[in-house]
Amino acid sequence: MSRRKVRSGSALVGAGILLSRLAGLLRETVAGRVIGNGRAGDALVVALRIPNLLQNLLGEGVLSASFVPVYSELLEEGDDAEASRVAGAVGAMLMAITAASVLILVVAARPITRLLAWGLTGESFDLAVNFTRIIAVGIGFMVMSAWCLGILNSHRRFFLPYAAPVLWNAVQIVALLVAWQRDWSVADAARGVAIALSIGGALQLLVQLPTVLKVARGIRLRPDGANPHVRTIRQRFGPAVLGRGAVQLSAYLDLILASFLAAGGLSALFRAQILYTLPVSLFAMSVAAAELPELSRLRADPAAIHDRTDAALRRIAFWMLGSSLILIAAGEPIVRLVFEGGEFTSADTTLVWLILVFYALGLPAIGLSRMLQNANFALGDTSGPARIAAVRVSVAAAVGLLVMFPLDRAWVGVSGIEGLGDALGVFGPLDATTRADESIVRIGAIGLAIGSAIGAWIELALLSSLTRRRMPALRSPLATLRPAALAAAISFAATAGMKLAVGDLPTFLAVVIIVGVGGTVYVVTAFRTGVKEADMVLRPTRKIMWR
Repeated sequence: MSRRKVRSGSALVGAGILLSRLAGLLRETVAGRVIGNGRAGDALVVALRIPNLLQNLLGEGVLSASFVPVYSELLEEGDDAEASRVAGAVGAMLMAITAASVLILVVAARPITRLLAWGLTGESFDLAVNFTRIIAVGIGFMVMSAWCLGILNSHRRFFLPYAAPVLWNAVQIVALLVAWQRDWSVADAARGVAIALSIGGALQLLVQLPTVLKVARGIRLRPDGANPHVRTIRQRFGPAVLGRGAVQLSAYLDLILASFLAAGGLSALFRAQILYTLPVSLFAMSVAAAELPELSRLRADPAAIHDRTDAALRRIAFWMLGSSLILIAAGEPIVRLVFEGGEFTSADTTLVWLILVFYALGLPAIGLSRMLQNANFALGDTSGPARIAAVRVSVAAAVGLLVMFPLDRAWVGVSGIEGLGDALGVFGPLDATTRADESIVRIGAIGLAIGSAIGAWIELALLSSLTRRRMPALRSPLATLRPAALAAAISFAATAGMKLAVGDLPTFLAVVIIVGVGGTVYVVTAFRTGVKEADMVLRPTRKIMWR
């Protein structure tokens, strides 16, 4: 398949992701005003994270590592009937595992919530248990939705599976608007979102099934343990689950640790993650997802795999470096535009922005790591990335634990961050009464973002070393990032300057000007300094202007 067509696939993935992420941002904009950063919001975040373990362990990441390479190879060989048998067997296996897991989550929601959110007490804990039971059912549908995504990606049907979450978000937005219009309590509004999430999960699956049945003709959900291709997938499935498990362990360590932070810390982390994962999804996941089936088809041609991987890494580096520095420089007005209002105060805006700053420092590493992981998956290695993910988890948790409790003794005050001097060197959580006080916005959650950024760069260094053993000519991460570094630095200065210059304008207009100027400076400077990837943006612009 030509590189132009793969770029078209990346664009379709990106378009689908953009629609779903914009819907997610709209959902959180409404949620911030209706639910805010408080006990009910924290409980909803906990409840979403616990069942989400199923989706992340058994969903897209694991299927990308184990199922997609085998299925894509069968399609390349023209054996569509065998490909459908394998897909049906994998679907049956996933359905059985998912059904059992959902049942366990529903029955044992209370001890599981206690295990994974030790710090929650009282009303927050009871709400989290209730929400976990509701959401678990919807997450089960979303695991099977990821199975549909793997099939459709292998058939180069990229847009639908990544746009399907728009329905998931839309149902939650409707629930939030109903709660707002009827003046429900914060707790009842959060419960309505949990119910809507399960309904949206079912819709996300159902909208993909007709296309799956069309492209994978004759597919049947039947176990087939004797099939050699299914055995290969099972052999890769275990290490892939362990790898995703390591990543999820990081998320759950964050969850456990954040449950000991002051009220609102969990919600602030969640909202910052929504913003910082947007460029990851648009510019890293879209490229990596479109490339994986093609790399799997080229498994017998190492030189071609090297060329494709190197080109994909350059594209990801270009987008992620610019996104990182723009989020750092312009993050505050962006957070204010998206979330502030109603229950979400200006102090909450400051906290989410500060968390976003440190998350954004790890963005380039996260984006490049995603592509290197998929390159290893295409070559049949799922255990190497799993071991490296475990190292990342350990580093992120250790750094986060070291920093978060001292920072939680500082807070966002009228004149900025207050209490930081007295907090340094103090370890251990605040007492339960102080943590429950929603009138003070404390900054302990920033510590977990610092740990995440450091862990991401260590993971990238280790993944690069692993990949270059198979592809010695592959450039190092620093060499990949270097061409766009000057443009990123100039763009950062321009973005920060524009933020100061437009401070009195309405927030929406200020964000448009700041991001527009910063992005334009980045692309033009990159192009003038020889970064070929900048032409991806400038070429269609020139065509429009000269038409």
